[in-house]
Amino acid sequence: MMVDAETLQADLRALVGAEHVRPATAADAIDGVPAQVVVEPGDAAEVAAVLRLARDAGLSVAPRGGGSKLGWGNPPRRVDLILSTRRLDRVVEHAWADMTATVQAGCTVAQLQRVLAEHGQRLALDPLWPATATIGGILATNDSGALRARFGTLRDLVLGVTIALPDGTLARSGGKVVKNVAGYDLPKLMTGALGTLGVITEATFRLYPLPSHVSCVRLSASEVSALHPVLLRVLDSTLAPSGVQLHARQGAAPALDLRFEGIAAALDAQLEQLARLAPGIASQPLAPEAWPTAEPLWDDADLALICKASVLPAQLDALVQTIRRVSAPLRLSWELLAQAAGVGWLRLAATNEQALLAALSILRAEVGRLHGSLAALHAPSAVKARLDVWGADESALPLMRRVKEQFDPQRVLNPGRFVGGI
Repeated sequence: MMVDAETLQADLRALVGAEHVRPATAADAIDGVPAQVVVEPGDAAEVAAVLRLARDAGLSVAPRGGGSKLGWGNPPRRVDLILSTRRLDRVVEHAWADMTATVQAGCTVAQLQRVLAEHGQRLALDPLWPATATIGGILATNDSGALRARFGTLRDLVLGVTIALPDGTLARSGGKVVKNVAGYDLPKLMTGALGTLGVITEATFRLYPLPSHVSCVRLSASEVSALHPVLLRVLDSTLAPSGVQLHARQGAAPALDLRFEGIAAALDAQLEQLARLAPGIASQPLAPEAWPTAEPLWDDADLALICKASVLPAQLDALVQTIRRVSAPLRLSWELLAQAAGVGWLRLAATNEQALLAALSILRAEVGRLHGSLAALHAPSAVKARLDVWGADESALPLMRRVKEQFDPQRVLNPGRFVGGI
């Protein structure tokens, strides 16, 4: 049952208060798809009530946190409501003695880290744009960063979640259960689902101490082929770097950056062991604050593709050679920041959209032969309209569609944005 805009806004105002409902503007559009209304619930119960209303009215809902990654995914088929988590911005509990924290979905990563730092602790990940990225957003997009080399991904750090389901009920993993959905590992299922199964309202994480000392080192060579064996030896050694990044780009020498954390004596021992694993390779200290992040890849990105690239660590050298071979005849500039276990960011820039489309098509086929994948997270709108950003693995689609059918049979949440049009 569809409702007119005036009735919809009146119903939403009754649920969350008049000051938390407004007509959407052009700035609220997602990938050029306009929305009707923006609603900002104040707690999990209001989130659930909004979803129930949307389901009963036959409306689609796009959850939104800080909006820093709202362009990831395919364009939505339609957006009736934008459900903002802006008001869900509290750190609910910091159980510092147990090294856990429970936080609402709209709290930014930076704000959470500030609270945790008061007791010398942290959420051990470094996602993109932490000042604006929210907890719900990084869970929905599974954005972890370079620290995954030591501490794992978000799926390893999240202990529990509370989610509002499209039918208007609340589900929680572990602890107090409002609605039990036994059989699913909700935290892992929600992480990376792009808000297509439920709206995360709260999450609980395991924490780690802030490091007392940090040492970073940069290894340099003229070719990736000289650095790649060192990377593999490090991964196969007793060294425990908290960050490992291979940085390669067109027209510049590659670098292998490693980050170590701990007490000073242990760091010295690790750096000595690293030197033994990299004979003949130039090295220099790297200030921790100079550790390269992926954000600059998005600078001047009007005619650029930015992809999440995944290959086995053993295939990183082959990936770089493939990128170089494909980019040259198409006159593309490129840059790769590969983090930890072969997951990284690839930027391709061109002077025309056709070259980007051709490059992505060829690279996906080549990366597939390396048993990897390329998902296009950013693309010019004209390019995005002509591709599936996910480049989906067809073998996983039937299972993913069955899960979607269980959680959201009426396709309320983010219709069309996820893999295979889910």
